[in-house]
Amino acid sequence: MASQGKVSAWRPRVPGVVEVFHAHFTEYAYPMHVHDAWTLLIVDDGAVRYDLDRHEHGTPHDTVSLLPPHVPHNGSPATPDGFRKRVLYLDGSRLGDDLIGAAVDRPDLRDPLLRRRVAQVHSALARPGDELEAESRLTLVGERLREHLRSRDVTAVPRRDPVLARRLRELLDARVVEGLTLEEAGTLLSAHPAHLVRAFSSAYGIAPHQYLMSRRVGRARRLLLEGRSPSGVAVATGFYDQAHLTRHFRKLVGITPGRYRSSGHHPHGTY
Repeated sequence: MASQGKVSAWRPRVPGVVEVFHAHFTEYAYPMHVHDAWTLLIVDDGAVRYDLDRHEHGTPHDTVSLLPPHVPHNGSPATPDGFRKRVLYLDGSRLGDDLIGAAVDRPDLRDPLLRRRVAQVHSALARPGDELEAESRLTLVGERLREHLRSRDVTAVPRRDPVLARRLRELLDARVVEGLTLEEAGTLLSAHPAHLVRAFSSAYGIAPHQYLMSRRVGRARRLLLEGRSPSGVAVATGFYDQAHLTRHFRKLVGITPGRYRSSGHHPHGTY
């Protein structure tokens, strides 16, 4: 396991912003995972390479990357010294599901004005009392993102989302905390467990258990930023115990739940 990076994470009082996440990683690589929210990413130093919908992408420092919710992706350093990144996780009030297809087709935007505006949002979010400025700047960012996504002359291509895989994903979404066995899923969906795994993995590029764990970690992040204890969060999000949460959280976020929770109290910290 690579050493933990430097992270600062918090939830600001700005409508539509689920989380602000600043991180500096040198060796850490994200495995395939999903988010409930839109991921708006800028890289300040170094570069990140990642796979989205079976295509490889990169995020040099002059790029704004927009990753849609529920689409599996990974990430790793593309430079020897790692990378420093700033991320905004945005809910559906900022960007709608109708834009997911366009974002999957071309998630990396080379737009100097957009990148400057995203950086200005981060600066405002780091200053208590400047929430209105942050909200105003984010509104302009959202407008420009929609212009990019809606201006593309892209013929709609149906996503590989077979009925069985989609039904299993809906079942997992409905039982994030409770969980379920493949045998239960097979009974409910009238399919052999092995066929379920193959169908889901083929459709989404991620195994059912990876999808479920990333959904649980996503919920855990929100609760930790509210100040909940890691042990309580583990129970509330469906993990067996705190050790189980810690193992998967560190794998997907790069630090332990305890360090992540503490980082939420220091939005001004360097990263």
